[in-house]
Amino acid sequence: MNAPLPSEKAFVPFVSVDNMLRLVNRIGVERMLAELADAIEADFRRWPSFDKTPRLASHSADGVIELMPTSDGEVYGFKYVNGHPRNQSRGLQTVAALGLLAHVPTGYPLLVSEMTLLTALRTAATSAMAARHLAPRNARTLAVIGNGAQCEFQVLAMKAVLGIARVRLYDIDPSATAKAVRNLTGRGLEVIACASGSEAVEGAEIITTCTADKRYSTILTDNMVGSGVHINAIGGDCPGKTELHRDILLRSDIFVEYPPQTRVEGEIQQLPADHPVTELWQVISGAAAGRQRAEQITLFDSVGFAIEDFSALRYVRQAIVGTELYLDLDMIADPDDPRDLFGMVERAR
Repeated sequence: MNAPLPSEKAFVPFVSVDNMLRLVNRIGVERMLAELADAIEADFRRWPSFDKTPRLASHSADGVIELMPTSDGEVYGFKYVNGHPRNQSRGLQTVAALGLLAHVPTGYPLLVSEMTLLTALRTAATSAMAARHLAPRNARTLAVIGNGAQCEFQVLAMKAVLGIARVRLYDIDPSATAKAVRNLTGRGLEVIACASGSEAVEGAEIITTCTADKRYSTILTDNMVGSGVHINAIGGDCPGKTELHRDILLRSDIFVEYPPQTRVEGEIQQLPADHPVTELWQVISGAAAGRQRAEQITLFDSVGFAIEDFSALRYVRQAIVGTELYLDLDMIADPDDPRDLFGMVERAR
């Protein structure tokens, strides 16, 4: 006996890596980064409407595997993601991810998507969105220390959202910098490869640190950071991993996504638990001040939060409507009688 054909209720749209690549190139990477920044900012403006919890992490000697859930009461979303710095030596991505949206009133999935690419895009879009509120006005020079998989996305997001015209690059691995220079050449930017972190930050109004090592490091020392800059620290994302010297934090006004998570995983794990920070959503909503003085050092201590993934998944779900850029997966059992799941098994014999 042939199994019954799935009903429409059984299908869930799935965006594969191939279709995500096609979507990005159809929209255009810079336009998509700018639109993602706007989508994330719109959800930050309604931050109180979301369920919020620190991500659920399983740590090992090799890395971390995490689940990142949230809901706005109508739609639920989560991301599965890892962080394994040694993967590069194995020919594997440091980060791999997938995500899901579901309909809260029924619990039925609405979308399943790859999120390795989408995480890179949403991380860069979040950085640019934060810099829109915190960076010096008319900033044109960006320094990026750590030129791995996230580097080009960060640069192009800052270009698309802030109008960055010049980028200064440094990585302890010269081949990573050469890769970034190659990928960014011809995109309307002045691209400068630097021999040290100190050289990279010269003249930069925005400094982004995005290294992958899972340890306490000092990528930026205190003497490298002058007044008036915005620091976008995105490499620190788990306990025991930081990139900035503690003295930089003490000189900066610090902005975070979700303090209970950032105090465990971010740069501020170096500081007392009561050290003052400002939640970024409060700046965006107008409830708190962002950059106030030209000489002020602002620091976005970004560890990544589930609402950003939620925003990115909702953006993708809307973007694929009316396109061929997804597959319908037969994922939900749909018996003729919802109470007769066993009968569905029998009829498939």
